[in-house]
Amino acid sequence: MTGSSCSADSALVGEQLAGSAPQALGWVALEQSGPWGAKAFTASHLDPELGRAIEAVAAEHDVRPVLVRRPGRHADEHVDHDHDARRLLVAHTRPGATWLLSGTIAAPEDVLALDWAAVRDGDQEAVRRSLPSLVPVDRAQLLVCTNGTRDVCCAVEGRPVAIGAAAAHTGRVWEVTHTSGHRFAPTAVLLPAGTLHGRLDVDGASALLAAADRGETVVSGSRGRSTWSGPAQVAELLVREATAEVSLDALAVPACETDGDQAWTATVTHADGRRWQVRVVSEPTDVERRESCLKGPVGLRRWTAAVTESALR
Repeated sequence: MTGSSCSADSALVGEQLAGSAPQALGWVALEQSGPWGAKAFTASHLDPELGRAIEAVAAEHDVRPVLVRRPGRHADEHVDHDHDARRLLVAHTRPGATWLLSGTIAAPEDVLALDWAAVRDGDQEAVRRSLPSLVPVDRAQLLVCTNGTRDVCCAVEGRPVAIGAAAAHTGRVWEVTHTSGHRFAPTAVLLPAGTLHGRLDVDGASALLAAADRGETVVSGSRGRSTWSGPAQVAELLVREATAEVSLDALAVPACETDGDQAWTATVTHADGRRWQVRVVSEPTDVERRESCLKGPVGLRRWTAAVTESALR
């Protein structure tokens, strides 16, 4: 490898983006400005005991917690220095039932009152009962990873995208602590869809928000939808590419079962009744690349996928 960073290495070897999104039905984004450490929930101006408690309850309910801040401020110019009130974003990603809530909480510990099971299950009313300050948000929010203490690529590559996109889309863009996949920087998650995107630029960020406003998604640069596992993400994106389907909620993956070592069969369905069986295999290669700038090279695996059956119902 001749790349100077993990993101350069990844691009150099042509690492696939599809299937690399973390899996989570729900996302909870707590505003925490100021500097972030590599493990931001316990290494920021947030009380570390509270941070550990948030991480624990989120893990218990299969919800992805992140910290966010508005782009463009110096890390030490944190708005919560003199008071505890801050924004909270809560999203559910299941196709056909996505929603995004936003509101101000009086103190960061209020997030523990959230009905985390309802976030996972998509019960918006129960979530709002648990934190009445949360209200529905109609327009998607883009969270761009910029946490340079976790991986320098996220700051060097991600922060300019966050700042540029925020200038063009006031109030719709945040810096975020971690979306996984440093090597795909600049990387971002779009809420409430839960779609992850890599190797992003400012124009690409604008395209994502414009597509979201139309109820669509952007396949180019997509890492997958966090609603599903990696193999299911690969299957969904394969069908999108084959059919040129961009409607966000047109496709679902109701089943994805392993049928051998590193092999799966996924069922992809369309809202119009079509369905596809897709075989997905994760195969080793003789290529190495770094997963992050702080780690050594490891063997790269590649996804292969093919439709084995399609039908109309």
